[in-house]
Amino acid sequence: MINNVTLVGRLTRDPELRTTGTGTAVATFSLAVNRRFKNAAGEREADFINCVIWRQGAENLAAWGKKGALVGVVGSIQTRSYDNNQGQKVYVTEVVVDNFQMLESRAQREQNGTAGGGNYSAASRPTPQTQQAAPNFGPDDPTNPFGGATPMDISDDDLPF
Repeated sequence: MINNVTLVGRLTRDPELRTTGTGTAVATFSLAVNRRFKNAAGEREADFINCVIWRQGAENLAAWGKKGALVGVVGSIQTRSYDNNQGQKVYVTEVVVDNFQMLESRAQREQNGTAGGGNYSAASRPTPQTQQAAPNFGPDDPTNPFGGATPMDISDDDLPF
């Protein structure tokens, strides 16, 4: 079975760091991830995806990740359920993050008007990133080799399945 998730988005709030009864660090956060297409009004919508990260990664993200920071995460989707105070079953779907990367420097964030830290991975200490503009790679990006392409007309008889 395969359960891999890779996301790039902005933190919607500062990560919330807690510790379990056994002293294990856990941080919860939400990423705003832009959709690949624009709506009828020509605006790009976003999905807000709940994430959780454990142990040293949680401590690092809580220390360096601030609201608005551009973050890349790798992990897996997990579902769980619990009964709330009213006795109703609540279902939760979230990304359990194995690794993360801060994708822009503090200077870039300040220039773009967003808050946050620097370029850090979950397993290492802070290291500054060169201050290059992050590529868009969206369908409107002129450097995207597939941007603005017209759909291909392929017959069902040409498909191998």
